[in-house]
Amino acid sequence: MSFFLLLLHNMVFSAIPAVGFGLVFNVPANALKYCALCGAMGYTIRTVLMHFGFSIELASFLAATGVGMLGIYWSQRLLAHPKVFTVAAIIPMIPGVFAFKAMIALVEINRWGYSEVLWESFMSNGITSLFVLGALAIGLSMPGLLFYRRKPVV
Repeated sequence: MSFFLLLLHNMVFSAIPAVGFGLVFNVPANALKYCALCGAMGYTIRTVLMHFGFSIELASFLAATGVGMLGIYWSQRLLAHPKVFTVAAIIPMIPGVFAFKAMIALVEINRWGYSEVLWESFMSNGITSLFVLGALAIGLSMPGLLFYRRKPVV
């Protein structure tokens, strides 16, 4: 499958959970399409950056920053709060696989006892999922910190 077809596939399937969580968070119906576009754009930015060699943490940070900036633009244009568009759009980038692998390693340690391979798997996947979650949180708040400051940056 070509890279662009893979990107299109990822865009479609990352827009679905963004809309679903938008419905859970009671986003207005006319804003759901913007949640879907934000979710697709964020996941696509992360995929492209990872394709070009960026780490998942840095790619997630930059994608979340892009989603935050797009959310601020749409919020000013549509007179809504930026979180209406951005929080649901971040959900497809949550590192579920890394957290799942960390928990499986922890359960295996509990069941079979300590082994260095299981501990390494637990720590590696757990730290990666924590750093990706932190990158998403900081990246999502970064545009708000830059654009809504009362004092100048410098």
